[in-house]
Amino acid sequence: MFARLRYLIALSHAHNIARRYFVTNGFDGVLTMLGLLMGFRVSGTASLELIIGACLGGVVALFMSGLTSAYISESAEKENELRKLEKSMLTSLDDSAHAEAARLMPYLIALVNGLSPLLLALLILMPLFLAQQQLLVGLPPLDMALAIALLLTFLLGVFLGRVSGRFWLWTGLSALMIAAVTSLLILFLHQLMGVK
Repeated sequence: MFARLRYLIALSHAHNIARRYFVTNGFDGVLTMLGLLMGFRVSGTASLELIIGACLGGVVALFMSGLTSAYISESAEKENELRKLEKSMLTSLDDSAHAEAARLMPYLIALVNGLSPLLLALLILMPLFLAQQQLLVGLPPLDMALAIALLLTFLLGVFLGRVSGRFWLWTGLSALMIAAVTSLLILFLHQLMGVK
């Protein structure tokens, strides 16, 4: 079964698509959590339960959005590719490996697209969960969650550097710069609007 799945992934080049979706939606998830946590950090008044509840709401929305949008777009794309291949070969491919890949790969890609922000966001929220269960004592859970968000942003940049063949430190720092600008914009808007 796994050998067949590997074959279909290679046949459809789904690994390249899944990798792009993983990074893109993973980055969205990390920056969304960073934005929410920075908002709570600068307000300074929210309870741990409120922070966790709001962040989990965002995580579930990102998961569902990633899952459904990727499935809809990829199933349409794969169906289109299959029909074009059939047209060029002047035959039906309904019982072929190409047709099987066109049916199965959108599910795989959708799963990657949905799970990447979910899993990364849950990693970021881990200090909050631990603090809620009183397993994290003496350390500020919100600051630790922010630090994990920054670390994951850097690691996603490093991963992109490895994929593209560019210098990993530069791509990691470039991604980290995006997170820093995001945080500064939140601070600026907080000051500008005089939010208490």
